Amino acid sequence: MHDERRRIEERVERVHNQRIKPAIYAATVPFEVEAWQAPGEPVPFAEAAAAAYEPFATDTPWGPPWGTTWFRMSGEVPAEWAGKRVEAVIDLGFVGDWPGSQAEALVHLTDGTPLKAVNPLNQYVPIANPAVGGERIDYLVEAASNPDILANDFAAPSPLGDVLTAGDRPLYTFRRADLAVLDETVWHLDLDLQVLRELMVHLGEHEPRRHEIMHALDRAMDALDLDDISGSAAAVREVLAPVLARPAHASAHTVSGVGHAHIDSAWLWPIRETKRKTSRTFSNVTSLADEYEDFIFACSQAQQYEWVRDNYPHVWARIQESVKKGQWAPVGGMWVEADGNLPGGEAIARQLIHGKRFFIEHFGVETKGVWLPDSFGYTAAYPQLAKLAGNDWFLTQKISWNQTNKFPHHTFWWEGIDGTRIFTHFPPVDTYNARFSGEEMDRAVRNYSEKGAGSRSLAPFGWGDGGGGPTREIMERARRLADLEGSAKVVVEHPDTFFAKAREEYPDAPVWVGELYLELHRATYTSQARTKQGNRRSEHKLREAELWATTAALHAPGYAYPYEKLDRLWKTVLLHQFHDILPGSSIAWVHREAEAEYARVAEELEALTAEAVAALGGGDTRVFNTSPYDRAEVIRTSVGAPAYVEVPASGSASLAAPAAASPAPVTVAGRVLDNGLVRVEVAEDGTLSSVYDILANREVLAGPGNLLRLHTDLPNYWDAWDIDKHYKNRFTDLLDPDAVTVVEDDPLLGAIRVTRSFGKGSTITQTITVRAGSPRIDIETDIDWHEVEKILKAAFPVDVRAAHSSAEIQFGHVQRPTHTNTTWESARFEVSGHRWVHIGEPGYGVAVLNDSTYGHDVSRTVREDGGTTTTVALSLVRAPRIPDPEADQGRHRFTYSLLPGATIGDAVAEGYSLNLPLRVADSAGAAEPVVSVAGDGVTVEAVKLADDRSGDVVVRLYESRGGRATGVLRTAFPLAGAQATDLLERPLEDDAAVFADGAVEVTLRPFQVLTLRLRRGQ
Repeated sequence: MHDERRRIEERVERVHNQRIKPAIYAATVPFEVEAWQAPGEPVPFAEAAAAAYEPFATDTPWGPPWGTTWFRMSGEVPAEWAGKRVEAVIDLGFVGDWPGSQAEALVHLTDGTPLKAVNPLNQYVPIANPAVGGERIDYLVEAASNPDILANDFAAPSPLGDVLTAGDRPLYTFRRADLAVLDETVWHLDLDLQVLRELMVHLGEHEPRRHEIMHALDRAMDALDLDDISGSAAAVREVLAPVLARPAHASAHTVSGVGHAHIDSAWLWPIRETKRKTSRTFSNVTSLADEYEDFIFACSQAQQYEWVRDNYPHVWARIQESVKKGQWAPVGGMWVEADGNLPGGEAIARQLIHGKRFFIEHFGVETKGVWLPDSFGYTAAYPQLAKLAGNDWFLTQKISWNQTNKFPHHTFWWEGIDGTRIFTHFPPVDTYNARFSGEEMDRAVRNYSEKGAGSRSLAPFGWGDGGGGPTREIMERARRLADLEGSAKVVVEHPDTFFAKAREEYPDAPVWVGELYLELHRATYTSQARTKQGNRRSEHKLREAELWATTAALHAPGYAYPYEKLDRLWKTVLLHQFHDILPGSSIAWVHREAEAEYARVAEELEALTAEAVAALGGGDTRVFNTSPYDRAEVIRTSVGAPAYVEVPASGSASLAAPAAASPAPVTVAGRVLDNGLVRVEVAEDGTLSSVYDILANREVLAGPGNLLRLHTDLPNYWDAWDIDKHYKNRFTDLLDPDAVTVVEDDPLLGAIRVTRSFGKGSTITQTITVRAGSPRIDIETDIDWHEVEKILKAAFPVDVRAAHSSAEIQFGHVQRPTHTNTTWESARFEVSGHRWVHIGEPGYGVAVLNDSTYGHDVSRTVREDGGTTTTVALSLVRAPRIPDPEADQGRHRFTYSLLPGATIGDAVAEGYSLNLPLRVADSAGAAEPVVSVAGDGVTVEAVKLADDRSGDVVVRLYESRGGRATGVLRTAFPLAGAQATDLLERPLEDDAAVFADGAVEVTLRPFQVLTLRLRRGQ
């Protein structure tokens, strides 16, 4: 047989695209259109309905960046269309085929009822099937002219990322607003051809099935009358029916499809636009559910549901009805799809608590899985926290983006730092925006790692990132692929159903231990430093407010615990942990608003804490310690003078109370600070030339400490997201200070200030402080940053041979090798950590602490003298230009510290101390700590009143050192009973609380998290 593949494939392509697709709508008549440009921010429907509209013609430019234009559309269904399927078709001037960062609209009836959204891939609004001739159609269409930030593939910085810099030039040209007759036969023929053509080209050329399809398509084109597409479409479909009816092979892979619409809670658009995106997408989804009874849609992020509930009650009611019918599946059980590394442990717990409670309260649904397809790597604390929230499975896709190593599994057990395992799946289709294309179906099968052991995978389908969701065309593809030879089989089902089947089929799936590290997007640990600092400080201020509010509720008559305020503030912080806000990968508008929100949160939490402390009654000047560890340290009083105080964990002490023992004084001699524990020498170039551990009798440093190194930082792509390894090859050491001066010389503290200017007008002022009684060396840093495409690091070369580094994560820490023996270790050239990083050799360790940074690297070299230098380098600030051209520019203030002679336990305690400064209240009453714990390694993370307002006290604690721990918890109130609970404060069957003699005995495995509900007695 002659090879005619080229002729046939080119023939089918031309006829399909140029003849069949244009015939999908058989007849059209235009709407009459009027327009009104809303001034400024979006307005409510009632205001838009009452506005003065002006005539508007197609092919007219409209829409300034971030503007809202309301269109009034009126039309009449022609009498001759009676009995046909009629739709409104609207084209706002869409660009490309991504419904995310561009023009979108929500279509309303004139009474304000939202009907459906329109976007590039979903331009229709159903009117009637069958239609009634002469019916009058009137719509009000809220159109958003969001700019296409992704234009030109992120090739250059854009001013469009903030309404303050975007200008007012119209972005779009209105193309179409018609009433139209959908020719259903032609529409189905179009879908038949799509599925068969894509299947054909992804089958091997040696496959008989490919040639069978090809010749069937050739015969189908012969059956098509090019002068009467509509009249001949049915005959063409009959030709194709046999090849569409051929069943899949018995061993064919099964793809469990679940409708999805990934909606970033902010990214290339501000939060206010996401609120409208949810209404558009959810309107489309509920409309699609009416058309397809077999449709199931999985949707996460309780925050987005709440936005719809509060702003679009009609859409909310439709969602509730879809949930009842089983077509809408709340998933994920988190407030938002948060970043997977940066939120603190208690914050991840609250993400799960608030998310799961929302779905239980509003839908009667307890979600069973964590749904995080798009976060940038995942902490090894997740398996335990997910299980403690009542979850059975975990889903992500992002690890498939690895630059270096292909992750070896798609279905596996993921084991966390405490030993908890959770059943986990990565969709081999490698997207959370699937549309069941031939390429995707081929990739899902070819890529699947579990062949021979498993036979099924999940595919979230629907347009996403900026929303959009599933379309009827995708549903039709799924139906055609349900049982089709040459393809994987598609079944649309609930993700819980998929996970149950996958686990039953593959119960002995392989185990992956530890973090899921994404070998990409490593700069998200550093970009937009002020956003990250706002998150860190908010988390700690929330802890502080809850602790002292609980203390006041127990000890201060008449004080009311601020449930509603704390709930609202927690939700604000949780929202901003979304995986494109906290990582620093959003437009300028998002981060400008985030910084303002964090400032408001801080102000309100400060007021709540001050109110709680004041409620304890008048008294002397007291010092309050929010840390879970006893502290003896130097502070500054309200008048600025230093004082040495001893304060119990989670308690307070009088400032006037003498310390049990006075520490040795600090001496300042030239550029040398000495407190009898450490001696610090500052070199003329401003670096630390020596840090001598007096107690251990050894030099800590193996080179200049606190070496500030300015690197060129231009990644290959994704500027705000990525830091590529070549950044290390070009740098400047900042060794020419403007001044090195002593600024504090007191027996309780000594400080030397180093000021520098460099680059494009940037300045750094660092105050190196040593305090009496502490080996910790604080480096308070004030940067005025004006660099471009640079990253600033602070390096500490330490004279220890460390086989690994230990970095704090949520409720514990992870160890990472310092060598690069394999590609897996080599790819971890930039990693994340929370309050501390520890390196050590047997018998001696050093910690580097911080109060707001996350990114760092740890490297190891062998010196000529045979000794080993292990270097910790903190990433302080970056200067990416995309998507925010002014990212990180301006002022930054933070502190990092060197802690010589530190154990892991020391690092934990000092990490809390640095992040939870002692609070001085000039007139406050004494109160016993709500809880106190005796037992090494047992660390209290949260103290609060129970969410059910029963008055019970809830305490969350964990083992923090990586070993087994036992302890006794005592309370400052009569204790009537104790119960171990899950994160939602519900009793656990395997009760780990042993209550006896008014105390609770606790036994914890390494890194175990335990929540205790303490019942108050009389």
